[in-house]
Amino acid sequence: MFTDFALLFAIAVVWVAAGLVAEGLPRLRTAGPLRRRSGLLFVLVVSGLAGLAGVLLAGAVEAEPTLADRTAVGLALPAVPAVVVALITVRRVRALRVRAGAFATAPEAPAPPALRAAAAHPMIALPVQVTGLVMLPGLVTAAGLVPLTSPSMIGVVLTAAVLAVGTIGVRHALRHSRLVERAITVRSRSSRAAGILHV
Repeated sequence: MFTDFALLFAIAVVWVAAGLVAEGLPRLRTAGPLRRRSGLLFVLVVSGLAGLAGVLLAGAVEAEPTLADRTAVGLALPAVPAVVVALITVRRVRALRVRAGAFATAPEAPAPPALRAAAAHPMIALPVQVTGLVMLPGLVTAAGLVPLTSPSMIGVVLTAAVLAVGTIGVRHALRHSRLVERAITVRSRSSRAAGILHV
């Protein structure tokens, strides 16, 4: 029981750490730290996916009750955003790291607004943070504090998850829009300045 809880806790910690790193990416104003943090985020996300997949696979192949059996609800919930992370977020984080790496010769140069807008894209932080958030029911179940297998508790968990996802998603969408607008404004000013110089 303790081993099961410790394993699930370790996986949850990885996802929460990845969510915190993703949250701070758009705040980085220079290319060097942005490249390093996106690399760290990539490692954390891949580790979290591997841990979650390993636990689910172990539950599928073991005949005796395992962690995946005892925490079915908690593991099924993060599986959905984890698939989004695997299909979309990993690719975006790799692309962000490559784009930030283009400024490796001047790591302290200010990160372009378009690069910060890309770092703030909702499909980078949102799936990662949601996966970490919905790991909590699995932790509660593995610890034996509250059984989440009853229909009423499942309804409560799903309702809370939907509200949390909506709140986090709106927040990230607003921040992304603000940074995109800033990037467009800077690009427009640069285009006008270039046009004046060529007159």
